[in-house]
Amino acid sequence: MVSKKHIGQNFDDFLREEGIYEEVQLNALKKTLAHQIKTMMHKQGIRKTEMATRMKTSRSSLERLLNEESCNVTITTISKAASVLGKRIELSLVDNNM
Repeated sequence: MVSKKHIGQNFDDFLREEGIYEEVQLNALKKTLAHQIKTMMHKQGIRKTEMATRMKTSRSSLERLLNEESCNVTITTISKAASVLGKRIELSLVDNNM
């Protein structure tokens, strides 16, 4: 008798069936970006107040960017943070894998 290694559908298909695939993907992306920015700030010795000043934005805007649970940030804010850290962002539209 041959046993199956995997039973059922893959997780992405499950999320699509539940109608939450895009939301989960967006949350994961935001958490990753927030983590990367915090890590780079720490490595470069940049405090939050200094980061906000260099970005020419408010401390609350920076806090939203660094909050892994908040997805309410603009591309402009992300771009400003990347620039301060010596990075750039890349965005692209890709086909759905359906």
